Amino acid sequence: MDQKINSKAILITFMIGAFFSILNETLLNIALTEIMAVFSVNASTVQWLATGFMLVMGILMPISALLIQSFTTRQMFIGVMTVFLLGTVTAACAINFPMLLAGRMIQAVGTGLLIPIVMNALLLIYPPEVRGKIMGTFGLVIMFAPAIGPTLSGVIVDILGWRWLFISVIPFVVFSILFAFKYLQNVGEVTRPKADILSIILSTIGIGGIVYSFSSAGETSEGFRSVTVISLMIISLISLFIFVLRQLKLDEPLLDVRVFAYKNYSRGICLFVIVIMAMFASEIVMPMYLQGPMGVSAKTAGLLLLPGALLNGLMSPVMGTLFDKFGPRKLIIPGAIVLTGVMFFFSKISPAVPIWSFMIIYIILMLSISAIMMPAQTNALNELPKHLYPHGTAIANTLQPVAGALGVSIFVSIMSQGKQSFLAEQQAPISKQIINEAMTHGLHHAYWFALALCCIAVVITLFIKKAVSPDSNHP
Repeated sequence: MDQKINSKAILITFMIGAFFSILNETLLNIALTEIMAVFSVNASTVQWLATGFMLVMGILMPISALLIQSFTTRQMFIGVMTVFLLGTVTAACAINFPMLLAGRMIQAVGTGLLIPIVMNALLLIYPPEVRGKIMGTFGLVIMFAPAIGPTLSGVIVDILGWRWLFISVIPFVVFSILFAFKYLQNVGEVTRPKADILSIILSTIGIGGIVYSFSSAGETSEGFRSVTVISLMIISLISLFIFVLRQLKLDEPLLDVRVFAYKNYSRGICLFVIVIMAMFASEIVMPMYLQGPMGVSAKTAGLLLLPGALLNGLMSPVMGTLFDKFGPRKLIIPGAIVLTGVMFFFSKISPAVPIWSFMIIYIILMLSISAIMMPAQTNALNELPKHLYPHGTAIANTLQPVAGALGVSIFVSIMSQGKQSFLAEQQAPISKQIINEAMTHGLHHAYWFALALCCIAVVITLFIKKAVSPDSNHP
């Protein structure tokens, strides 16, 4: 590691900026109910504040490797944080739902490009033997920020109103930009690779189309049987297939998909995707359920999620240290088994479940996620040689918002379809109790799907091994 580089100052700069940008991924979750009432939109429409955010992130991630190699670290960080600030101000001033959604989309541009910058820089600065600890420290941001979002949201919404979710972030973002101007140094080389426009178009159609089609499924009565949804999915998959073939032929690919030739990388990323789907979906669906059938306020719902959120973030550095000492298997295998058990509990949940037991189970959920997500991702990246770091981080970070968006879309769609099918069997008049029973019925369906995903995750964990040092073995 270059002695001239102040690695601590760089890490602090990244953590300050990333915390407030990543926080916004889930900051609106509990406020969605109020926003639905303020702007007169339904659940399928309001979910675009979450899904749309992750959609934009997913579309931008593939070009992050190109941008990282085309601009300096300072230029990229300060640029994306400025864009994020613009989106935050736009959302805070929103006079209607489209303007609020536009602000969220602009925020997503900043957040989507920030994470690959940070991950790539950390891989370059720190050697493999301490990356678990460093990634775990940064995990305080990646895992703690989105986890604590619903709690902060509930308190702020009840006391000040939803606009303050954006207003309160503005001074911290400004501070982050000023801090970066003073302390952030450049790492890595600017190689300025040639941009392949066709690859950018294909990845945009493929990734954007997949997220959009899944999200649209929740807005139609036909759901996933809709001709439009099926057509979009087919077009998207074809675009991605052509994209992958093109990357294998290019001398300077937009995303070097050869990273998947590394088995630990492939398995770790698959596991990472499944956990992200379960986490993001739960952070959207459970606040809705708490404020619906369980009848608690936004502030109470947020406070119920607080212990799990705190432990999730605080355990990340601990998991990173344990990863450096024991490797991935002793963390991710028990974590995946426990996560599966939590999904089973949620598949049986009802308004009769005591609040205290829900809080405990949510704590267990977040602890199991912290035992899986960072160790799996770090182990996956550790196996790659240095020249593939930008591509490995770009692909991992592309899949994160895509997986989150798909998780939210699928969960909300399954829950909505289950709710509607239950209500269709009831005789008028429909009471509030029946509506609550319908939502519970839909929630059960959604978590049966999550349970199946987690069973797959358990199988994958059995095949993951400790990664070999980078550059020691090329496939």
